[in-house]
Amino acid sequence: MHKLVVIRHGESAWNKENRFTGWEDVELSEKGRAEAQKGGKALKQRGFSFDVAYTSVLKRAIHTLDYVLTEIDQVWLPVHKEWRLNERHYGGLQGLNKAETAAKHGEEQVKIWRRSYDTPPPPMELTDPRHPRQDPRYRHVNPKDLPNAESLKDTVARFLPLWTDKIAPRVRGGEKVLIVAHGNSLRALMQHLESMTPAEIMEVNMPTGIPLCYELDQDLKVIRREFIGDPEEVKAAMEAVANQGKAR
Repeated sequence: MHKLVVIRHGESAWNKENRFTGWEDVELSEKGRAEAQKGGKALKQRGFSFDVAYTSVLKRAIHTLDYVLTEIDQVWLPVHKEWRLNERHYGGLQGLNKAETAAKHGEEQVKIWRRSYDTPPPPMELTDPRHPRQDPRYRHVNPKDLPNAESLKDTVARFLPLWTDKIAPRVRGGEKVLIVAHGNSLRALMQHLESMTPAEIMEVNMPTGIPLCYELDQDLKVIRREFIGDPEEVKAAMEAVANQGKAR
């Protein structure tokens, strides 16, 4: 049996403001820092330790991992920062308030942009200074691979090579792997591991800062999964994520 733990970063400043974040490099909020520390404490209480960690190149995930590793006293752990673990790119929606966008375009349209499997949001212009082609952290990435908007299907396609080529072999080899990433890159992983249909993954809401532990067989099929936290808190956190796209 193999174990894999994944954590969505703690609440960011734009999560707090209910804005589409995507690849914007937004810092954790005060609540998000507390969530990351709490997630680390929960892992420590359960006796978790790891051999290697993966995260995105966005600081809200990187700093969440830092807090977690501090709590479990493994700040020395090898950490791989991978752009393929970035959040889904929300294109021209990045920076917009979700509730205001729902009031303008309708909740159903916003749900499609947020949760549909293969419908991307309006694209970001290539000339936009926020486009990843203008960002030095992606200078080693083929420009053709850098998105200007992504559906979840696109995010899955972007993430899977990292899983297949780098992470899965380490899990299969017996290493204990920790992944700290984002709601949609983790949903891409969840869909793959749990063989979810597009309709099923559309309804999944990943809470911030709460570790999710997978137990996998040698073929990396799921034996069981468990959130490491209070069940009522997990439920409330999931509902809060689901309600972000509703007009107020």
